[in-house]
Amino acid sequence: MMATSPEAWPEARSTASVPDEAGSEAGTVQASLAEPARFGQIFDRYFAEIHRYIARRLTSDAADDLAAETFAIAFRERDRFDASRGVVRSWLYGIATNLIGRHHRREIREYRAIQRNAIITAADERAEPADVLVTAQILRGQVAQALAELSQGDRDVLLLVALGDLSHAEVAQALGIPYGTVGSRLNRVRRKLRARLADSGLGTESEETDRG
Repeated sequence: MMATSPEAWPEARSTASVPDEAGSEAGTVQASLAEPARFGQIFDRYFAEIHRYIARRLTSDAADDLAAETFAIAFRERDRFDASRGVVRSWLYGIATNLIGRHHRREIREYRAIQRNAIITAADERAEPADVLVTAQILRGQVAQALAELSQGDRDVLLLVALGDLSHAEVAQALGIPYGTVGSRLNRVRRKLRARLADSGLGTESEETDRG
């Protein structure tokens, strides 16, 4: 793990519970410029969430390092945070997503592995075709294949919404793209996912429901 992780400012751990006099997370970041220990409040509030997001896109082991690096970068660059352009949470997700982008090949390998496991499950003669678990595994494999085929930008938008539960405005801030681009990318991704599931015979019902 990086030496510049939050462990590098241990005093932040003991003062993280102190109420933020500025009354906001942006105020906490601003205050941390003069009192670095105050940044521990941001770490405590969001580390587990950011770690979970990274782990679901890569692996838990990768998340250990990249989550720490996310907060190390945020701490170093906290003077560049502009509250007028968005919230702290989106800012952190943007940093984490940029780091994930550097591990593009690893993420694709994870999706390919899921796809291979789904194929093996589907081909297992001991499994009943109607078994819910088998069907779910096949569905997971189809989605994994579709995710692997997406561009990095489209995948980032989709997973920030699906895994991070970010709004369109927050995704726009995290990725530094126009608000309208978020919607257009999501629409494109959803069409691709529907087509993939329809090809597998698993998406027809949901597609018709969505249209209705």
